[in-house]
Amino acid sequence: MKHVKAQDVLPEEIVKIIQKYVDGEYLYIPRKNENHKSWGEKSGIKSILKLRNKEIYKKYINGAAILELTQEYYLSEKSIRRIIGQEKLLCS
Repeated sequence: MKHVKAQDVLPEEIVKIIQKYVDGEYLYIPRKNENHKSWGEKSGIKSILKLRNKEIYKKYINGAAILELTQEYYLSEKSIRRIIGQEKLLCS
């Protein structure tokens, strides 16, 4: 999250009002609900992981062993099994 100086984006009167409540402290202003993005949307990691998980499932269906997948993707056996289970549900 990028920090922005209040005096650079807010009118001076509003900065003075805010200073009455939080003088010199950090203040987080949340996004409006309609502008909220879910985890991974902004960076694109969500879609990358989705593709990776589909790839893992496809390899599993085509005969790859779970141990082989753990080594290829640097994930635990538990994670590989979870991904396979989730993908199986999505495909059915």
